Amino acid sequence: MGHGHSHAHGHSHGHGNANNKKALFLSFIIITTYMIVEVIGGIITNSLALLSDAGHMLSDAAALGLSLTAIKLGERKATTGKTFGYKRFEIIAAALNGVTLILISLYIFYEAYQRFLNPPEVKSLGMLTISIIGLIVNIIAAWLLMRGDKDENLNVRSAFLHVIGDMLGSVGAISAALLIYFFDWGIADPIASVIVSILIIISGWRVTRDSFHILMEGTPSNIDYEQVKSSLHAIPYVQDVHDLHVWSITSGVLVLSCHITIQDNGNHDVILHAAQTLLHDEYGIDHSTIQTEKLEFGCPSQHGTCN
Repeated sequence: MGHGHSHAHGHSHGHGNANNKKALFLSFIIITTYMIVEVIGGIITNSLALLSDAGHMLSDAAALGLSLTAIKLGERKATTGKTFGYKRFEIIAAALNGVTLILISLYIFYEAYQRFLNPPEVKSLGMLTISIIGLIVNIIAAWLLMRGDKDENLNVRSAFLHVIGDMLGSVGAISAALLIYFFDWGIADPIASVIVSILIIISGWRVTRDSFHILMEGTPSNIDYEQVKSSLHAIPYVQDVHDLHVWSITSGVLVLSCHITIQDNGNHDVILHAAQTLLHDEYGIDHSTIQTEKLEFGCPSQHGTCN
């Protein structure tokens, strides 16, 4: 019986973090600055679409700040108390961002309902001007975040979705302002808010679902559990693969542990090297802990059989 352990990280991960930090920081500055302008504009023009957009921008600023903090914490070295370091905080931040999106959407629904009952007077020209500027600001922020690792990093993706939702909010506010200005259709303001809220709540649900899947140690969506097991079983002299677990510490950091039963004439070191090379090359799993067991003695589990 023996144990094998492999843990390697490339320079690309650190380079990606540098890009993510820069994108998040610049977006945070832009969003926070314009949020203040939009809050004031929303109050002056009495527009729910603008105020809801400003509220979402507030969540954007918080999300971006939280995401930036998470990446900074994730860079801290592991300790004996936290052997994986603080990388998991990135997923906690993503979960908080997702829940925040959902809560903000529910609040906008409530405010829109009140305005359906009693549509207020809205200053459409001021609303239109502020919305157009807001759209431009969000496009810039989204472009910056697209330069980060939004496809692989759940934390950056949640921040990106915040900004996309806010961009849709600006589009909705522009549409409502035009309808109010040309047709005096005051109800367009709460309608725009409801449409945007639906889109925001869908994004929030997706981010929350994905982050909770990671927090619950779920198998990563890009990993086929049975295929990994079959690949390991196909290694020469491997008789059985059991107690297999695959999970993520944070976005892009995959971890695996398993027991491999090898035939009595199999070489422990050769099989272990083949297994870890396979996991790295075929599945991108850098951190694997593999326990090898001779067929003659079987699994040494104290609980009878492993899963």
